[in-house]
Amino acid sequence: MMNRDAALRILARHIPDQIVVAVYQMAFDWMNIRPHPLNYLCTGAMGQASSHAVGLALGAPDEKIIVLDGDGSLLMNLGSLVTVSNLSLPNFYHFVGQNNMYEVNGEFPIPGADKFSFSGLAKQAGYRHSFTFADMNDFENQVAEILQMTGPVFVCLQVQAGEKFERDYATIHSAESRKIFRQAYHARLGINE
Repeated sequence: MMNRDAALRILARHIPDQIVVAVYQMAFDWMNIRPHPLNYLCTGAMGQASSHAVGLALGAPDEKIIVLDGDGSLLMNLGSLVTVSNLSLPNFYHFVGQNNMYEVNGEFPIPGADKFSFSGLAKQAGYRHSFTFADMNDFENQVAEILQMTGPVFVCLQVQAGEKFERDYATIHSAESRKIFRQAYHARLGINE
């Protein structure tokens, strides 16, 4: 298993200015690792990261949309895998941190963790590319190439908790965070408000 924030730091070096949709623990880590106005934080929508990201990917087809999902969160919306595949979004990069638990909600185990593969589910749903990483060096050596692939791309990161970042719900749920993202997204797309 990889240290989650170390894996996210590697990813951050490769996506310094992309639109990132992050949920729950991945979001709390990401806010500290790569603070950026184009971080779309939808923590209040457990299971909806990929669905929110679909809208952003359709609205900004020339931008890479990076999803930072959790295993428990994705389990709540597995149908999104088929939707993403059906839309064949070339700019969609779906990273899932698999630690086999609902970490933010009390560290309860996810059901069936030893019975299926997240990357296998994505592949069967029709994602163009699907990967699983449990080794940091393997991930670091392949992430640049993965981000150059035509999406949809799915990457399962088998992780364990790293640094304990503050769980800043006030920021994530704030109208100010939504406003900052909206303004940055519109600016990126050249939309006048």
